[in-house]
Amino acid sequence: MASHIVGYPRMGPKRELKFALESFWDKKSSAEDLQKVAADLRSSIWKQMSDAGIKYIPSNTFSYYDQVLDATSMLGAVPPRYGWNGGEIGFDTYFSMARGNASVPAMEMTKWFDTNYHFIVPELGPDVNFSYASHKAVDEYKEAKALGVNTVPVLIGPVSYLLLSKPAKGVEKTFSLLSLLPKILPIYKEVISELKAAGASWIQFDEPTLVLDLDSHKLQAFTAAYDDLESTLSGLNVLIETYFADLTSEAYKTLIGLKGVTAYGLDLVRGAQTLDLVKSNFPKGKYLFAGVVDGRNIWANDLAASFSTLKELEAVVGKENLVVSTSCSLLHTAVDLVNETKLDDEIKSWLAFAAQKVVEVNALAKALAGQKDEAFFSANAAAQASRKSSPRVTNEAVQKAAAALKGSDHRRATNVSARLDAQQKKLNLPILPTTTIGSFPQTLELRRVRREFKANKISEDDYIKAIKEEIKKVVDLQEELDIDVLVHGEPERNDMVEYFGEQLSGFAFTVNGWVQSYGSRCVKPPIIYGDVSRPKPMTVFWSSTAQSMTARPMKGMLTGPVTILNWSFVRNDQPRFETCYQIALAIKDEVEDLEKAGINVIQIDEAALREGLPLRKSEHAFYLKWAVHSFRITNCGVQDTTQIHTHMCYSNFNDIIHSIIDMDADVITIENSRSDEKLLSVFREGVKYGAGIGPGVYDIHSPRIPSTEEIADRINKMLAVLETNILWVNPDCGLKTRKYAEVKPALNNMVAAAKLLRTQLASAK
Repeated sequence: MASHIVGYPRMGPKRELKFALESFWDKKSSAEDLQKVAADLRSSIWKQMSDAGIKYIPSNTFSYYDQVLDATSMLGAVPPRYGWNGGEIGFDTYFSMARGNASVPAMEMTKWFDTNYHFIVPELGPDVNFSYASHKAVDEYKEAKALGVNTVPVLIGPVSYLLLSKPAKGVEKTFSLLSLLPKILPIYKEVISELKAAGASWIQFDEPTLVLDLDSHKLQAFTAAYDDLESTLSGLNVLIETYFADLTSEAYKTLIGLKGVTAYGLDLVRGAQTLDLVKSNFPKGKYLFAGVVDGRNIWANDLAASFSTLKELEAVVGKENLVVSTSCSLLHTAVDLVNETKLDDEIKSWLAFAAQKVVEVNALAKALAGQKDEAFFSANAAAQASRKSSPRVTNEAVQKAAAALKGSDHRRATNVSARLDAQQKKLNLPILPTTTIGSFPQTLELRRVRREFKANKISEDDYIKAIKEEIKKVVDLQEELDIDVLVHGEPERNDMVEYFGEQLSGFAFTVNGWVQSYGSRCVKPPIIYGDVSRPKPMTVFWSSTAQSMTARPMKGMLTGPVTILNWSFVRNDQPRFETCYQIALAIKDEVEDLEKAGINVIQIDEAALREGLPLRKSEHAFYLKWAVHSFRITNCGVQDTTQIHTHMCYSNFNDIIHSIIDMDADVITIENSRSDEKLLSVFREGVKYGAGIGPGVYDIHSPRIPSTEEIADRINKMLAVLETNILWVNPDCGLKTRKYAEVKPALNNMVAAAKLLRTQLASAK
C-alpha cells in the first residue's frame, strides 16, 4: 500500500506562520519564537501524514518565505548587494533577499508557473561563487527522523532551478543560465551525501520545468545533470516530480531515460494526456507516483474515477510499482476543512482541503491494496451525485446569456485615440497625470471595524459612518498630496476577489480557507460552485460617496472577470471560459451602474490575466481569446467619455503585449519597478501602444521609500520609449499592505517627481 504527498501548505491551519513572521519582522518577537512556531507546524504536519498512513512523507517543503529562495540559500547564490560574507545564511540575509531592507531592494518576484503563488527569482551570472550555505534540507530530514518519521527530502531540481532564474543585473541577457550547471552540481552532491549519511532512503527532485515547451538543448541539460549526479545518488531511491501540465513526448522520453532515477511523479489531473504516454511506454521495474488527487483545487476527488484510472495504470506498471499521489504540492489549496464551521453542509460535502486530500490519497492506496473502505467510497459517490443534481448549481437564464456571447465580438465602437480626446476634454488632466492603483493602508482599526460589523457587534449605521470617515481621510490625503485621479482607498474591502464574490450568486466562502500567495501574504479564494450572476449593485454606493467628497475624478474600482476566475477555486464541471463569461456579464452590469451614477473613470483590474496563461504555447491563443473577450464584455457598453483603466501586476507581459493592446482599455497600469523595467523593453523593440499607460514607478511590496530623484529617473526611462501624452505616474500596485508612515512620503515623492518632469518638459518646448 503506497501513498505519497508532493508537498503540503506551510502557513498552518490558522495562519500561524504568517503571524509569527510578521511579529518577527516588526521586532515584536525573537528568532527563537519564530523557529518554535515553525518547528511545531512541521512536526504536526509530519504526524498528521504519518497518522493518515502516508508512506512517502515529504520534508523540506516547509519554507519561511519561498522554496526557490531556499534553493538560492542552499547554493549560496546571494546577490552582492546584500553584503553576505559567507557561512550559513541567517534570517537577516534571507529576508533581505525576499523583502529588501532600508538600503537595498528585494529580488524580483514572479508567479510560480500558472498559479497564484509567487517565487523569488534567482539572479545569476558567470561570477557567482556558489557554496553550500544553508543546511535546511538535511536539518529538516533529521528533525523529522528524531520525531520517528522517515521522510522523503524534497529539493528543487538543478535544471529547473537554473531555468527559473534570470541573469543578474549587468549580465548579458543572452547569458546561458544552464552553463552554470557544472558549478551548482557539486553543491547538490554535498547535500545528497549528507542526506544519505543521515539515513535518507528516498530523495525527491522537483523538476516542474519539464512540462514547459523545452528545446532539445534544455532537455539535454536534464540528461547531463542526472548523468553527473548518478554515482552520488547511488544507494538512494530517486523520485523526479513534475506537475501542472502534460509532458511532451520528447520531455517524457528524456524523463524516463534519466540515469539513477527510481520513480517518476506525474500530474494526471492537469496532464491527462500523459496517461497515454505511460500506457505506450513505461520502463520496467520503475515506480510511477500517479498524481490523481488534485493539488490545485478544493473539490472532493471523484474516488471511483480515480480508482479506475489507477487500475488502468496498475495493468501497465505493476501493483508493486504504483504509488498514489497528489497532482502537485497541496501548497495551492486550503489547509483543513475541519476549521470551516460556517459553510453549509451540502457545499461542505463537495469539498476536500489539504488535510482531506491526504485522507483521499490514502483511501485510494488502500483500495488498490484490496482494503477498500466501502463506507468512505459510497459517501464520496453520494457527494458527487448531489453536486451534479443540486438546483443551487444551475441558473438557466445565466447559462443562456453566457452562451449568446460566444459568437460575437464585444468592443467599444470608437477607437482609443478618439476616446482619449473625449475623456481629456471632460477630465482636463495635466501631462504625466498621477494616480494610485486602488487600495490604501488597511489599519488595525479598520480591520477591527469590518470584523465587528461581520460579527454583528456594531450596527450597519456605525459601520457605514466609520467607512465614510476612512474614505474622507483618504480623499483628503490625496488632495493634500495633489494627486490627479483619486481612489476611495477600498476600506470596505477584505480582498479584491472575495469582496465581489460575496455579492455575486454562485459563490461560497470559507473562514479559514487561506492559501499562501507570497511570504506571509495569504489569500482566501472564494469557491465558485454554480452559475454566477449579480443580484444588485456592489460598489456604486461607496464610489458615489467618495466622488461627492471631491471635485477631482474618482475612480470606480472593480476586479475583472479573468482575475475573479483565476483567483477563485473554480467549479470543474464546465469549461473555465463559460464561468468567465458569466462573471463578465455581472461586472458589465456594475460598470454601467457606476457610469449612470456619475463615475467617469472606472478601473477593472485584471491582475491575473497573465497567470491564467496555459503553460503550453499551443494553448495560449484559445485562452487569450476568451480572456480578452471577457474583459471587453465588461465595458463595451460605456460612453466614449468614460475612461476605462485596468491594472496588472507581477508577471512577464512581453509575450502577451498584443493581447493586452487588444483588451482595448483606455489606460493600463502595470508592475514595472521590481522587474528592472523589463516591461519597457517591449516598447523599445518597436511595439506601438496608443492608449494610456502607467508602468509603476516604485515597488510597494517593499517598505523602502524611494526618493523624488529615483522616481524622476524611472519616469525619464519611460519617456525615452513612450509618448509623453500617454504616460501615467503611479505605484506598482495597491497600498493595502503598507503603513501610512511609508505611503505618505513615497506618494509625496512620486507627485514631486511628476511635477519636476512637467516643469522640465514645459521649459524644453
